[in-house]
Amino acid sequence: MKNLLFTVALFLWSGLVLQAQPIAVGSKAPAFSLKNIDGSTVSLADYAGEKGLFVIFSCNPCPYVKAYEDRMIGLHQEYAPLGYPVVLINPNDPGQQPDDSFEKMKQRAAEKNYPFPYLQDIEQTVYPAYGATRTPEVFLLKNDGDGNFTVAYTGTIDDNYQDEAAVEEKFAANAVQALMAGKQPDPATTRAIGCGIKVKK
Repeated sequence: MKNLLFTVALFLWSGLVLQAQPIAVGSKAPAFSLKNIDGSTVSLADYAGEKGLFVIFSCNPCPYVKAYEDRMIGLHQEYAPLGYPVVLINPNDPGQQPDDSFEKMKQRAAEKNYPFPYLQDIEQTVYPAYGATRTPEVFLLKNDGDGNFTVAYTGTIDDNYQDEAAVEEKFAANAVQALMAGKQPDPATTRAIGCGIKVKK
């Protein structure tokens, strides 16, 4: 019964978003300039000196985010020193989801000791440009070396949000390892598993 209730709760959290599609792999990554939890403004251009970047649309209360949170931190800890840091963007409207207010974002980042920026897409203009529909949803960007980034991978972090020990395919990690080896990620797209983004009414 508990498993059934948990499954139903996750279904209700996730929502069904059938029409939107993530930006195509190979496309130029949309620029962003958003407020970070420390009050500074962080933009895509700030990462011009990096080899690439994980842009992950995330939030506070979603159970899928909570299941993946330590793994998102792990991605940054492992790959930021190699030129592929993580940045989180919260796309949710705090009017629809009060737990995603700016103050709550700061609290969550402090609780988990986030080692990366946590940005608020308060105008909800960035997530539609990327075609994101869920939290968490990963977009791995590759620096082209000319000030532009292209999308190299979109989708989920791995194949088992419920149990990290049972993961068989580390999609996001495999994608960045492919880039570091001069190859294209394969698969380059997977289905994001998460909660539907809460859109301003």
